[in-house]
Amino acid sequence: MSRSRTTPRRRRDGAGGLHQLPWQLVKNPMPPVEVLRPDQIERIHDASLTILEEIGMDFLHDEAIEILGRAGAETTPGSRRVRFDRGLVLEAVGKAPSAYTFHARNPERDVRIGGRSIVFASVGSAPNVSDIEGGRRVGNYRDYCNLLRLGQALNAMHIFGGYPVEPVDLHPSTRHLDALRAFVTLSDKPFHAYALGRVRMRDGIEIARIARGVSREQLQCEPSLFTVVNTSSPLRLDGPMIEGLVEMAKAGQIVTVTPFTLAGAMAPATLAGALAQQNAEALATIALIQLVRPGAPVMYGGFTSNVDMKSGAPAFGTPEYAKAALAGGQLARRYGLPYRSSNTNASNAVDAQATYESMVSLWAAVQGHANMVMHSLGWLEGGLRASFEKMIVDAELVQTMTEFLRPIVVDDDTLGLDAIREVGPGGHFFGCRHTLARYETAFYAPLLSDWRNFESWQEVGAPDATQRAHQLYKRILAEYEPPPLDPAIAEELDAFVAKRKEEGGVPSD
Repeated sequence: MSRSRTTPRRRRDGAGGLHQLPWQLVKNPMPPVEVLRPDQIERIHDASLTILEEIGMDFLHDEAIEILGRAGAETTPGSRRVRFDRGLVLEAVGKAPSAYTFHARNPERDVRIGGRSIVFASVGSAPNVSDIEGGRRVGNYRDYCNLLRLGQALNAMHIFGGYPVEPVDLHPSTRHLDALRAFVTLSDKPFHAYALGRVRMRDGIEIARIARGVSREQLQCEPSLFTVVNTSSPLRLDGPMIEGLVEMAKAGQIVTVTPFTLAGAMAPATLAGALAQQNAEALATIALIQLVRPGAPVMYGGFTSNVDMKSGAPAFGTPEYAKAALAGGQLARRYGLPYRSSNTNASNAVDAQATYESMVSLWAAVQGHANMVMHSLGWLEGGLRASFEKMIVDAELVQTMTEFLRPIVVDDDTLGLDAIREVGPGGHFFGCRHTLARYETAFYAPLLSDWRNFESWQEVGAPDATQRAHQLYKRILAEYEPPPLDPAIAEELDAFVAKRKEEGGVPSD
C-alpha cells in the first residue's frame, strides 16, 4: 500500500537483496529557498510579459494561431508571430489547477502533483545507454525494457519521465506502440507519452485509458498520462508539440511546459535575462493550453542552465543551474502552478563529477520546492545517455534526500531521558533497552554505500560505488517479476496495439 511521510523507517530486503526504503509519497516540510527578492521576481514577471507584448512568440501551427487569435491575441495573416496582451495571458494561466492527482494503473502508485509533494521520475529521452560491462551503445528495445524493470523495482522512483532510452531498433512508425505497451506490462507506475504530433498522442491517451480500465469520461477527470512540451527557444513552439498539447489538454491529461533556455546560446548570457525568456515562453504555452481547455492540468517547467563558453556545450549541475532552479520555483509559485525541475549532470562517466553535479541539482530541486524532479535516476552525459549504474547511484541519492526530508520527532520517547538515566555518566548505549528496541530502524540504511572497514572491503575485492551499482542492478533484473495485470486489460491492450500496427501506426520517412 502507499505510505505517507509518517511511515516508520525500516530496512527492506527487496529485489536483488536491496535495503530499500518502502515506496512512499514524499512531502517537503521545509520552507523554500528563495534566491530572488519579491521585487526581483516582479521585475522578471514584468519583463516576460513585455517580451510577449512587444516581441511575441512564433507558433508553428495554424490551429494554435487560430485559438490564440480567437481569444484576443494579436496575429498577422501570413505570419507565425503572436503577440499577447498581458491581461489575456494572466487570465488564462490563472485557470490552471495548483494541484491534482496523477493516476497509475495500480491505484497504490498514484502520486500527487502540487503543494509540498515531490515526485521523482526516471531519466527520459536518452539516445544512448550504457553499463560498465557492455559500454556505451545506441538505444535499443532490450535495454529499454530492462530499464523499465529496474525502475519498477526501485522504490525511490515514482514515475517514468519518458522512454529511459530511445529504442531505435524499433520502426519509428510503430515504436511508440511497443514502448507504451511495455510501460503498462512491465510496470504499474505512472508514465509518459511524447507530444510528437496528434496521432502518437491519441495512441498514448488510449493506452493510458486501457491500462486503467476506465471510460474516456473518467479519464478526462483523472489525469493518467503526462507529456513534456519543450519550447524551441528562443520564443518558438513547434507544430508537433502544439498538436500534442492540444490533444492532451482536450483529454484532461498533464502537460509539463519546459523552455530549454541555455544562457549564452538559446537565451541571454545572464540568469535574469534567461529567466525572463523562460517565463515568457512558459506563460504563453500554458495560456494556450488553458484556452484549449480551462482547468487542464499543467506544470511550469524550469530548465535554465548555462553553456560552456569555451566549447558551447551545455553545462549542468552548475551554480548557475542551481540558482535558476531555485528562481524557477519562485516563478511557478508566483502563478500558483506546480513546478518541474531536473536532476542533471554533464559527466561522461558514473564518477565523482556525475555524483556531485547531480547532488547540486537535487538540492536545488528540493530547496526550490519542485513537485516533479525529472531525470532523477539514470541521467548521464548531459542527457545523451541512460546509465544502469547511475540509476542505482541516483536511487541512493533520492533515498537519502527522502530520508533527509523526514521531520525530526521530539517527544518523550525520542528524547530518551530514561535511557540516559539507565546508562549514566561514562557508559555506552549499545545494550540499553532504548537502543535495543529500535536498533534495526533507528537510522537510514544505505542502498549502495559500503560502510565496512577497510580490511573487510578489501577481502571482497575492494569494489567502488560504480562496481557495486553494477552488481546491484544485475541482481535486481535477475529477480524481477512483472506486476500483476488484469488479463482482460492485457487482451484489450494487445488488440489495440495490433490494430494500430496493422493500420501503419504513424507515417514516417
